[in-house]
Amino acid sequence: MLVFDLDGTLADTADDLVATLNAILAREGAPPVASADARNMVGLGARRLIVDGFRADGREVSPERLEELFHDYLAIYEANIAVHSKLFPGVIESLDRFAAAGFDFAVCTNKSERPALKLMDALGVSHRFRAICGQDTFAWSKPDARALLSTIARAGGDPARAVMIGDSKTDISVARNANIPVVAVDFGYTDIPVRELGPDVAISHFDDLWTAVAEIHPMLNRA
Repeated sequence: MLVFDLDGTLADTADDLVATLNAILAREGAPPVASADARNMVGLGARRLIVDGFRADGREVSPERLEELFHDYLAIYEANIAVHSKLFPGVIESLDRFAAAGFDFAVCTNKSERPALKLMDALGVSHRFRAICGQDTFAWSKPDARALLSTIARAGGDPARAVMIGDSKTDISVARNANIPVVAVDFGYTDIPVRELGPDVAISHFDDLWTAVAEIHPMLNRA
């Protein structure tokens, strides 16, 4: 089983996430954040994105107000879930190759479950995954090992025959905490180069995922 992070790993969603933030900022009289500047911010979740967006204007957000803004953010985002978002190059071809070899797939994301499902539907790939689990699916979220292990269980998988694929410290940490090997993509959303975070293997394109998985977990290579 391959377990994927979503934002910054399977799909390039930064432009839609930042557009949603800027809609909130504009409503609140704050200047917009440039997409290039915010790209690495989106990997830390919507709440952190909102906090950082206001902080860029020298404004702090109280916990109570943050929850209000977070719910507004989700409503705006879900209404514009995939205006610019798209799968990264090679995702479909890679899934096809692994599926033909008998692999199953799951998603373990810190995106809330409802927008995660909606996004996967919009991208036309939700049917390929045995489980799509978000930050609120269980009582714990990444990097808690139970988030990954529970996702694998829900998908009917075996942790001893699983690999995590992600783009950030959170993904690498949850894999380490669950004692599961991890492949990192280097084109995602992180302020620290992912190769410096200690994944088992780092790749720059999904065309390289097959070789990476075979390298770190030879028992999974059924070719």
